Amino acid sequence: MPYESELAVALEAVRQASALCSTAQAGLTSSEHMDKADKSPVTVADYGAQALVLNTLAKAFPDDPAVGEEDAGDLRKEENAVLFSKIVSYVQEIDPSMDEATILESIDRGGHSGGATGRFWTLDPIDGTKGFLRGQQYAVALALIENGEVLLGVLGCPNLPVDPDTPDGEKGCLLYAVKGQGSFQAPLSDLSKATSVVCDSISEAAQAVFCESVESGHTAHGRSAVIGELLGSKATPFRMDSQCKYAAVSRGQASIYLRLPTRPGYEEKIWDHAAGCIVLTEAGGNVADTFGNPLDFSLGRTLKLNKGIVATSAGVFDSVIKAVVKSSLTDS
Repeated sequence: MPYESELAVALEAVRQASALCSTAQAGLTSSEHMDKADKSPVTVADYGAQALVLNTLAKAFPDDPAVGEEDAGDLRKEENAVLFSKIVSYVQEIDPSMDEATILESIDRGGHSGGATGRFWTLDPIDGTKGFLRGQQYAVALALIENGEVLLGVLGCPNLPVDPDTPDGEKGCLLYAVKGQGSFQAPLSDLSKATSVVCDSISEAAQAVFCESVESGHTAHGRSAVIGELLGSKATPFRMDSQCKYAAVSRGQASIYLRLPTRPGYEEKIWDHAAGCIVLTEAGGNVADTFGNPLDFSLGRTLKLNKGIVATSAGVFDSVIKAVVKSSLTDS
C-alpha cells in the first residue's frame, strides 16, 4: 500500500503529541504560555508537540524537511528559561531520550520554505491554540506534501467525541487519510479500532448544518449568516476551533465549513489546512477557496493565491460556492 510506512510513523507521532497536549491542557497555568510577536498565543504544548513530531519524522525520514508553525528562537532567551524547562519536562515524559538540545533542534526543523518540488511535511502542533487555552477543541495537524500536492494527512483531536451522536461519551480521536485510500477515524485510546468516515449525502443546501470558527477574527460571522440566508438554511451554526471543523464535515456531523476573509491581504497558512483538506476530500467532500479555486499548496508556507476556505460535503458544494460569491457582491 503506497505511503504505508509514512502513515504509520505519522499516526504514532500525532498520537504522542496528542498525549502531551492532553496532559499539558489538564494542568495549564499562566506561566505555560506567552504571546508571539504577532500577538497570537503559544503554549508549552505547541512547542512540545512540534518537538515530538518533528523528532519522530527526522528519525524515520531524515531527508524530509518540514514546514512547522513554531521556531525555538524565543526559547533560547534567558527570560523564557522557566517556560522552556516546562517544555522539556512534558516532552521527556513522552520520550525520555530527548535532551534540551534535541528538543530545540527538533522544533527548528520546521523552518523549511515549502514549494512546488520535492516532498516535505507540514505541521501545526496545536491548531486552535485559543480553544486549547479555553479547554475546548484543538487539533494536532500533520500532512505530507509532494510536488505541491497533499498526499497524506493526520488530525489528532484529543477533545473531540469519538461518536458524534454521543457527545458525553469517550473523547479523543484521530482522523487520517492517504490520497486515493479513503478517510478513517480511530479513538486515540486504540488506533487499531479504525473505521471509515464519509461525508453526508444531502443535496439540498437548506438542510445543511454550518460549522465555523469560534473566533470572529478567523471568519466573518456576519457574512456567514448572509450565506445561510441565501441557502435557506434554518440550522443554527455550531462553532468550534481548529481543523476539528474539517473532521466534523468529514464524518457527517456538519455539511459546510466556511472560513471567510476578515481582513485584506491575509494569507492562509498551509499547516492550517493541509491535513484537514485531504481528510475531507478523501471522505467524499470538496475544498476550495471562496471563488471555487482549488487550494494551491505549492507556493511556499502560505496559500497566497487563495482567499478564504469553503469546505463542504459534495452534494451542496456548487450551491454554497454560488452563495459565497453572491454574498461577496452584496458586501461590495
